[in-house]
Amino acid sequence: MKDANTRIGVGVIGLGTVGGGVVRLILSHRASYLHNYGIDLDVVRACSRHAEDAAATGLAPERFTENWREVVADPDVDIVVELIGGEHPAMDIMEAAFAAGKHVVTANKALLGRHVERLAGLAAEAGVQLRCEASVAGGIPVVNALEHALTANEVLTIAGIMNGTTNYILSRMEREGADFERVLADAQRLGYAEADPTADVDGFDAASKTAILASIAFHTRVVTDDVFQEGIRNISAEDIAAARELGYTIKLLGIARNTADGVETRVHPTMIPSDHQLASVSGAMNAVYVVGDAVGETMFYGAGAGSFPTASAVVGDILALAEPMSRGAAPLAEREPYRAVRPIVAAEELVNRFYVRLDVEDADARAAVEAALARHGVATEAVEAAGEGEGARITVLTAAVREGEMAAALTELEGLDVVRAVASVIRVEDVAAWSEGAMEN
Repeated sequence: MKDANTRIGVGVIGLGTVGGGVVRLILSHRASYLHNYGIDLDVVRACSRHAEDAAATGLAPERFTENWREVVADPDVDIVVELIGGEHPAMDIMEAAFAAGKHVVTANKALLGRHVERLAGLAAEAGVQLRCEASVAGGIPVVNALEHALTANEVLTIAGIMNGTTNYILSRMEREGADFERVLADAQRLGYAEADPTADVDGFDAASKTAILASIAFHTRVVTDDVFQEGIRNISAEDIAAARELGYTIKLLGIARNTADGVETRVHPTMIPSDHQLASVSGAMNAVYVVGDAVGETMFYGAGAGSFPTASAVVGDILALAEPMSRGAAPLAEREPYRAVRPIVAAEELVNRFYVRLDVEDADARAAVEAALARHGVATEAVEAAGEGEGARITVLTAAVREGEMAAALTELEGLDVVRAVASVIRVEDVAAWSEGAMEN
C-alpha cells in the first residue's frame, strides 16, 4: 500500500493516438491534479514499438521501453494502462499486471467484449481493479454513470450511437442524398474510416460496446457473440428518403434491454422517430441513451473517439484509482463478476417492426406479397405499390413480429416470381418500449 501523499506511478503500454494523448494529458495537467485533488500522477514508464512515439509526447527518453514486460515489472508502476488494442498481447499484459498486483485501465473494447468475465475475475482474485471507461463511447462517462451515479436504478434499456464512423456516413447520406459507397470513400480519405472499415460498418465495434454496457448495467455476462449484429452496407439513399417521408431517421444503434424473458442485445440499422433525441446526433458524435426505472430517460452525448476525448476517459479512470492511493488507502478490489447470469434472448425470438422494400415485376405483385407475409403471421400496417416496369416497387411497414417469422417470410418473398429482389429490410424501433417498467413520477 502506498504511503499518503506519495506519487502514483503510471505505466502506459501503447503510445498511438490514445496512448500518446494520455501521456500528454498527464504531463500537461500534473500540477493541476496535484493542486486540485492532491494526486501526484507520474508517468514512470511508457512502451511503444517506436521511440519517436515517446519523444512526441514530451516524455523523457529514459522512461521509454520497447518491452511491455518492463512496464509491468517496474516496482514504481502502480497502475498499468493498456492501449494497444486487440486480443494479444493485450490479454497477456493484463494477466501479468493482475498477477503483479497492479490495477489496469484499458480502452480495449474488442478484448473486453469477449473476455470481460475472465479479466474481471482475475482482477477480483488479485484484489485490484479493472477500469474501462474509454472502451465505450470515447470521452462520454457512461460506464461511470452505470457503475456509480445510476446504481439506485434497475436499468431497463441502453440504446446508443456507439460508432462515430457509421454515424458520420449515415448523417452525410441523409444530408446530401448520397450513396453509401461514395460517402464511405470520403470518410476513408478524411480519416473518419479505416482502410478496412469492416469493424465499423458491419457493426462489430458497436456490438463489443453493447456487450460491455449490457454486462455492467444488467449485472450479467454478455459477450460480443451474444449480440445480434447487422451493419449499414445495404442502406441506400432511397431508404433514407423513405424513412424521412415516414417521419423516421436511420441510425446504427446498439440496443440492450432487460426484459422478463432475459437480456435482448442487438446492433442494426434502425428507423427511429425523427423527433427522438438520438435522431439529432449527427456527424462522428456518439450518444448513449439509458433508461432507469427510477430516473427514467437519460442521454449521454459527446465525442466517441479521438486522442484527447478518449484520453480524458482513460485519465479519469487513473485518477479514480489514484485518489484513495494518494491518501494511503487501497482502492476497493474488483467485485466478483456476474453472480447471476441471465439468459440471452435468442435472435429469432426478438420482436421488431420492419420496413421492407421490394423490387417487383409490376404493381400487381401486391396481392402475392401480402399473401406471402400473411402465411407467416406477418401483419402489415401499410403497403404501397409504385412505379412501372423495372422501376416498380412495393414498400411494406409491418406490425411487430418475431425475427424468426419475418426471416421465413422474407425467404418466401425472395422466391416469388413476381419479386425481382428484396432490396431493403430495416427494423423500425418502438422507442416507447424502452421505458416499460419505469416508475411513475
